[in-house]
Amino acid sequence: MSGTGAPSARPVDGTGLDVVVIAAAWHETIMDGLIAGAQRTLDAAGAAHRLVRVPGSFELAVAAQAAFAGGADAAVALGVIIRGGTPHFEYVSAATTDGLNRVALDAGRPVGFGVLTCDDEQQGLDRAGLPGSQEDKGAEAAEAAMRMVGVLRALRG
Repeated sequence: MSGTGAPSARPVDGTGLDVVVIAAAWHETIMDGLIAGAQRTLDAAGAAHRLVRVPGSFELAVAAQAAFAGGADAAVALGVIIRGGTPHFEYVSAATTDGLNRVALDAGRPVGFGVLTCDDEQQGLDRAGLPGSQEDKGAEAAEAAMRMVGVLRALRG
């Protein structure tokens, strides 16, 4: 199981931040857990946030780009891509990852990466922050996005 070596939790101050949570529609149960984890983390940090739903993980990047054009300080991208019997998994996983990275670099603003790439549905359930899950990748992505806002502000002076 991933998660080994994760940093110890420290409170994040998200006061004054505008964060857009962008969530794909596929795999509703897993997505509900990821969204809840992200929202819970943003609420605890005091960050303003809103939820936007997109059809699938492939569409996350263009929605993040629009969120930044609208003034968001950070985006949290949540999705689930489950391996099937065709190369579709590799194409969508790579395009989603590359697209989100490009948006973050072009905007100079953080995108919390909460896109699960799984061999099967159980791996997604194990990471979704649901009761019985071993990890909460939605919460982790939201925390990473807020922390990176602080890092970038400090580097820019």
